[in-house]
Amino acid sequence: MKKLLLIFCLTSSLIGFCQEPTTEKPKEKSVFERKHELKIGGIKLLAGLIFEGTYEYIHSKNFTYGSSILVNLSKNNDYPENFSITPFARFYFQETKEYGAYGFFVEGFGKYLTGKNSNYYNSVQEKFTTGVLGLSLGKKWVNSSGFVFELLVGFGRTIGGGTFTPDAVFRGDLNIGYRF
Repeated sequence: MKKLLLIFCLTSSLIGFCQEPTTEKPKEKSVFERKHELKIGGIKLLAGLIFEGTYEYIHSKNFTYGSSILVNLSKNNDYPENFSITPFARFYFQETKEYGAYGFFVEGFGKYLTGKNSNYYNSVQEKFTTGVLGLSLGKKWVNSSGFVFELLVGFGRTIGGGTFTPDAVFRGDLNIGYRF
């Protein structure tokens, strides 16, 4: 019985050592197979210390959704928004169907924002909070390593609010980011 056990142990250890080690690296995903993007608005950040960060999830080749958060870091500039959250959905219209979520797009968005607006009678900054519904147009470029450049321009109409709430809100920037 001891000899049988010894033979079993030796043969099983030989089989275990005879396997070739797997040194293959896992296959990296193509930039167009990645599903997440993080972007920062460049013009607002450089012009007035206004940070706008965006997350976008790529649902399919032609449809994405995500959200942007804007924070005005300088209280001395004339930008009317202090804080906003903007969920959006985008539909892409590209010429070729092999790649996804890049090229020309149309975006529908909603926005919750707080801000300040000037009172024309006594030059006092009046605070407001409102909701916005709007549409945007844009174009996105993605390079092979995953860097994203995006141009976005849109307008929205305010819903509710008070006397000092603006009637319309601009949405736009040159966004720079990365797809992972």
